[in-house]
Amino acid sequence: MDNNIAVIGSGSWGIALAWRLWKNGENVTIWARSRESAEKLKLNREDKDKLPGVILDGSIKITDNLESALKDKDMIVITVPSVAVREVCRKMQPYLRSEDEGHQIIVNCSKGIEADTLMLMSDVILDELPGRDVAVLSGPSHAEEVGKDLPTTIVVSAFSKDTARAVQNAFMADTFRVYTSPDMLGIEIGAALKNVIALAAGVADGLGYGDNAKAALITRGIAEMSRLGAAMGGDYETFSGLSGIGDLVVTCASMHSRNRRAGILIGQGKTADEARKEIKMVVEGVNSAAAALALAKKFDVEMPIVEQVNEVLFNNKPAREAVLDLMNRDKKDENDLQGW
Repeated sequence: MDNNIAVIGSGSWGIALAWRLWKNGENVTIWARSRESAEKLKLNREDKDKLPGVILDGSIKITDNLESALKDKDMIVITVPSVAVREVCRKMQPYLRSEDEGHQIIVNCSKGIEADTLMLMSDVILDELPGRDVAVLSGPSHAEEVGKDLPTTIVVSAFSKDTARAVQNAFMADTFRVYTSPDMLGIEIGAALKNVIALAAGVADGLGYGDNAKAALITRGIAEMSRLGAAMGGDYETFSGLSGIGDLVVTCASMHSRNRRAGILIGQGKTADEARKEIKMVVEGVNSAAAALALAKKFDVEMPIVEQVNEVLFNNKPAREAVLDLMNRDKKDENDLQGW
């Protein structure tokens, strides 16, 4: 313990992870994007809008100065929205340790796919910060519950087992169990795509379609995620784990999920933009939907749920019509790998 850790991002996930790390005995600094946000968080030690009830101890430093936040840090935890990861990493570059100054781990906690390049977040980080020791932390973990110290289990992946173990040791607690995995690509695909499937599950809820429809979307959604992940080089087994079915279930089932809540609003007749404005926080599934469809086409993978989500989000297709089209697809076997 007693690592010096910077949490880059002061949203709900950044606050929850900073609180978790502080409770574990780590020395924590939170970087906020604006001076206004930093000063408000310093004054109140709580974000009453994003994460009410999670009080940040006075020993947790809060700053909007990136150089100060990154100075002498052993670990840097990135929690900004996926669309901001490249810009933030570019700004971080001048303030990171050189090899002579000691080892430094960068932990990505942002879930998404970069729209223009179709890169996963670890690839974006390495594109801006080549040669750095990058890890990925993901799984079924709503900030609201982590901040209340409710039991949570997630998974960390890195290029080396030693790095994964170091991150595991920093975050592990009685109420925060951390597994390790070598499949960074699979974990990031699961993290990004589950948000798109959760939008679809929310749309079904908004239409009043019930539990049967949601169970079908979760099950067939994991099939789509697994197909794409395997085609891109991930392991099928990863998608039956915490960053696959685990994260998908919690995102599709909980009202903590921004993606599900946005989907409910769209199912009730609102546009994607109207839904995002009402949620008042980043809805990653909207950002990742088009990129997921582009990856499906690039790797020649069938992803009908992702296709219909894109039609509803970007081509004004009525949600009921999208569900009807899914239900009326050609007859087929459930699993192409099974023989009679």
